[in-house]
Amino acid sequence: MFALSVHEAAHAWVADRLGDSTARRLGRVTLNPIAHIDLFGTIIFPIILAITGMPVFGWAKPVPVNPYNLRNPKRDSMWVSAAGPLSNLIAASIGALFLKLIPYENTSLHIVGIVISFVIILNIFLALFNLIPIPPLDGSGIVEGLLKGRALETYLKIRPYSMFILLGLIMFGGGRVFSVVMPILNFFLRLLGAVQDINFYYAIMMG
Repeated sequence: MFALSVHEAAHAWVADRLGDSTARRLGRVTLNPIAHIDLFGTIIFPIILAITGMPVFGWAKPVPVNPYNLRNPKRDSMWVSAAGPLSNLIAASIGALFLKLIPYENTSLHIVGIVISFVIILNIFLALFNLIPIPPLDGSGIVEGLLKGRALETYLKIRPYSMFILLGLIMFGGGRVFSVVMPILNFFLRLLGAVQDINFYYAIMMG
């Protein structure tokens, strides 16, 4: 819930800064998770996936953005899309800094270290997952901002089928997605200097 709230609040904040106040007027520039919960996407669907043994994922309520209110619709829409993944990487970086402040020998703080470790991993994973260039994920908004002419027209043709493509990718190609994401996740953990700390708290969690 924290990672999703950071992600959606970042979309809303950047859109507001770039000229579209729609999300701000709807109360979406906030870290309060209640403002971002989608009953089906945030709660029901992840529970169904967990019960059936499928890879668990979900989504928050989309942030409404009117591109015609943005000062430069094509360019600014790309920045609004990129804001979500970037905010999660920033949150993970802050988590890594806090993790380094926890002394290993202080057993009373081990649960805090475990929670922060999960915060770091989930935020990086959420950022990477949302960069997949399939609508409605943020990666598609970035790609649309970069493409022009016929290339853009061809890419937009997949939009009506995007949800089916995404669900098929998760349900039938989840293992391949994870095999691609995990090395990148580990790269960011090494970049943040969090590998040793997270391995320590993971070992504690596993007993």
